[in-house]
Amino acid sequence: MKNQHVNVKSAGGWGALLSSGKFLMREDFFKGSKTLFNLNQTRGFDCPGCAWPDPKPNERSMTEFCENGVKAIAFETTNKRASKEFFSANTVSQLNKLDVYTITNKGRLTEPFYYNKQNDKYEAISWEDAFSVVSKHLKNLDKPDDAIFYTSGRTSNEAAFLYQLMGRMLGTNNFPDCSNMCHESSGVGMIESIGVGKGTVSLEDFDKAELIMLFGQNPGTNHPRMLSELQKAAKRGAKIVSINPLKEAGLVSFVHPQNISQMITNNPTPISTHYYQVRMGSDMALIQAIVKYILENHSDSIDEDFIKTHTSGFEEYKKTILAKQWDPLLAETSLSKEDIIEISELYISSEKTICCWAMGLTQHEHGVATIEEVINLLLIKGNIGKEGAGACPVRGHSNVQGDRTVGISEAPKEEFLKKIDSVFNFKSPRSHGVDVVHAIKVMHKEKNKVFIGLGGNFADAAPDTRFTYEALRACSLTVHISTHLNKSHLICGKEALILPCLGRTELDIQQNGVQCLTVEDSMSMVHSSKGRNKPASLYLKSEPAIIAGIANATLGNEKVDFLDLISDYSKIREKIEEVLPSFISYNDSIENKNGLELYNNAKNKIWETATKKANFIINKTPNLILKQKHLALMTIRSHDQFNTTVYDTNDRYRGITNKRRIIFLNEIDINKLGFKNGDIVDIKSHSKDGIKREVLNFEVVSYDIKQGCAAAYFPEATPLVSLNDFDNKSFTPSYKFIDITLERVII
Repeated sequence: MKNQHVNVKSAGGWGALLSSGKFLMREDFFKGSKTLFNLNQTRGFDCPGCAWPDPKPNERSMTEFCENGVKAIAFETTNKRASKEFFSANTVSQLNKLDVYTITNKGRLTEPFYYNKQNDKYEAISWEDAFSVVSKHLKNLDKPDDAIFYTSGRTSNEAAFLYQLMGRMLGTNNFPDCSNMCHESSGVGMIESIGVGKGTVSLEDFDKAELIMLFGQNPGTNHPRMLSELQKAAKRGAKIVSINPLKEAGLVSFVHPQNISQMITNNPTPISTHYYQVRMGSDMALIQAIVKYILENHSDSIDEDFIKTHTSGFEEYKKTILAKQWDPLLAETSLSKEDIIEISELYISSEKTICCWAMGLTQHEHGVATIEEVINLLLIKGNIGKEGAGACPVRGHSNVQGDRTVGISEAPKEEFLKKIDSVFNFKSPRSHGVDVVHAIKVMHKEKNKVFIGLGGNFADAAPDTRFTYEALRACSLTVHISTHLNKSHLICGKEALILPCLGRTELDIQQNGVQCLTVEDSMSMVHSSKGRNKPASLYLKSEPAIIAGIANATLGNEKVDFLDLISDYSKIREKIEEVLPSFISYNDSIENKNGLELYNNAKNKIWETATKKANFIINKTPNLILKQKHLALMTIRSHDQFNTTVYDTNDRYRGITNKRRIIFLNEIDINKLGFKNGDIVDIKSHSKDGIKREVLNFEVVSYDIKQGCAAAYFPEATPLVSLNDFDNKSFTPSYKFIDITLERVII
């Protein structure tokens, strides 16, 4: 395509090295550089970025980190401070006028702050008084379900376990979680299909796979350490198929910044042997087309023994797929018949296939159905529970999977609640709580809720920004436990608190000495994380200590002595092991360099489903047809961004410098709509609820993206996402398929 804004180049290389150095220099070079050598090491701390697993201890390098890890560490070890002097000089109204980049780069929070509504400023408050404010509100609730306990995926197992225990002792299962907005569709779909909501592969499987299929994923920006595994696979001859609407640098080729010879020669490793650009949301139809071709032309290639022994529903699924007509199915896939045949032949010829995916598959109204179709594809050749094969949902936050494991769920299993009741001698609530979508709705409708956010930036991460802001402002109290200032702190309830916590890099000293925390990666490995740095402020508390302080002030210590539990985090882990037997010898295991691998039933061909087998599930493909002059928009990260944390205003791999209010379009669409590259447009979304949503003054940027599709950064484009467009099983909002039109701004 001619005259595009950027020619896609390799990921990594000198650009990654120079970028890493820039961020260290900008914040605190000496402290940041020194800290990096403890990152992802066996006696060090876990990266606060993505959940990609670490190699075995004897296979780790001294520099077991990526460019994004450097940014995260520089961000945390910064010498900037959002102190009481800062808040004294700025009203909340003034801060609300700043963009997301400026807000999040004010530095580390230094002490607890209480919002003084009279002068519109945050003022310092003691920890004792802060806990008293929270306790007063929680004790005065009309009913326990008026409390909402949100969790971010950076939270440790220990903090998450205490958090859910406090909430359930209070009497609620209201635990909306960041996973509701990202990989919830993966968990729901996989549980229905194979009985386990987690991936079934290990890093070792990537060394043995013959084919790796990447759906709706951009590892170069979102989990760069995965590129090392893909590079190794490519070099040994594995086929790598990328299926993505955008051409992304990390899926094209990679120069490992820690490989001296490759850096000197600047000789990139091609990553994708095959790259298919599909229309957003069409992955489900694509997989059905692949399966149809295989059933019609290579039925002898399916694993009949596996299907007969380990699965249920295949004959009905087969009948449904074979009944589909090729022409409409091809139209739904957005690819040609030749493309379908090529992908199908690759899958047929592979005896060991891994399917990886991220939010490009999950953040749709048909997210669960798409994940179930991925599992159907794996099942027809017995690629679950086989070495070098399996399902690999790639989580985007460092412990989002672990939080779920230890009880952060609005719909807990009865078995878990019974164990909680037995171990702690109280009766847990049985009614399901609210997820993110429904939490926003009840806060907006019923008012006077208490919202507590354990990490994250709920206000900017959640859909339907205006509605979400109104919901938070309707609360009687909003509390945010954070390391840095973010937009959520500025969307205040009638009362509001900011409670600053330690970061992953920092020493956590409790009554019985220096503590370690634990996290679970995307491949079910639990390992320790122990910071080494002096805390950014004398007044910071750890997340477990903050939760314990709130719980002690609210519930007392008659049933559970929360303050005793945090005196030594091994006591928390002992309780986790009592409740969750899969955490066998928890404390001993995390002292072991290898950590603890949680047992995965599906990986061992044990199917905890209603049929006691892996299920082929039939789903109807969605209608993705839009009106003329309408486009399908997806929200994306820039390369200098982690979730809603914007480290800088550049996006190196896409050729963007110092701007964020942009919309990527195919050049053909730009011409058809009568625009030109660089035009300024307003974007309007069209939801079935009929509510007007728009964002203003976005620059048109020509890019290699599938025709009919568009992309824009979040949170700038998040106001376009309807709270009422979500998967009706996972309730994940449709961030990846927003019906939009564009209107030129006359300057």
